[in-house]
Amino acid sequence: MRLVVLGHGYSAGFLTRLLVPQGWTVTGTTRDDPARVAAAGAQPLLWPGDEAAIRTELARADAILVSAGPGPEGDPALRDFAEAIAASPARWLGYLSTTGVYGDHGGGWVDETTPLTPSTRRGHERVAAEAAWQRLAADHGLPLHIFRLAGIYGPGRGPFEKLRSGTARRIVKPGQVFSRIHAEDIAQVLTASIARPDPGAIYNVCDDEPAPPEQVLETAATLLGVPVPPAEDFATAEMTPMARSFYAESKRVANDRIKRDLGVALRYPDHRAGLLALLADEG
Repeated sequence: MRLVVLGHGYSAGFLTRLLVPQGWTVTGTTRDDPARVAAAGAQPLLWPGDEAAIRTELARADAILVSAGPGPEGDPALRDFAEAIAASPARWLGYLSTTGVYGDHGGGWVDETTPLTPSTRRGHERVAAEAAWQRLAADHGLPLHIFRLAGIYGPGRGPFEKLRSGTARRIVKPGQVFSRIHAEDIAQVLTASIARPDPGAIYNVCDDEPAPPEQVLETAATLLGVPVPPAEDFATAEMTPMARSFYAESKRVANDRIKRDLGVALRYPDHRAGLLALLADEG
């Protein structure tokens, strides 16, 4: 079995490590770091650079995962490989999107049927990309699956490093709440979907317990045994526009569908379980 990953980044590395021991061959594209892709167990190809080889792999793929994000110019995978993907024999096509497509719901719950009302530029780009992939799938009968990922964390992507270095900031915005997902749980959701294709399906990928960001930082500090950083009022805190934009939306994301339809039991159902595992992995 062959998987092609367009944009073999952080999350795709965890999927590769699950599939390769099962006998899969994984090919992953990268802009400039083939060593990182190879270290995860995938065969690296440069994109841009190796487009012809990538099209050859797409022509014999059993599964395709699109992990490269869109930009103001649209979706790069569609731009460069729409024709090759449309002609591929793959029985599973996955697209990694984001829960940012739902926009702000004032801390309320959203599920896969919630209307898409993004409030950020990145959210609008994702909505447009989802629609473009759905059009391609409808036109060519492709087995498209969309995965809307919450905030991703995992080894090397947690609050511990910032707490140790003293750069962690506990920004408090009343009523603010986020959903999150451990990278290992993303991988097991994707693996379950590959094993049980359901063309046209859309899945929220998040844990069971949305939480305020300051609560996650407090938990991490307690586990690490370091002082909890002082609270900073969001309204007056000095932040970059990019950092401030992450607080523009507040919502709780429901994950019932990955459990009901894919039979997934999350390894890390809340941020405390995930942080405990990260700390244990650090030794």
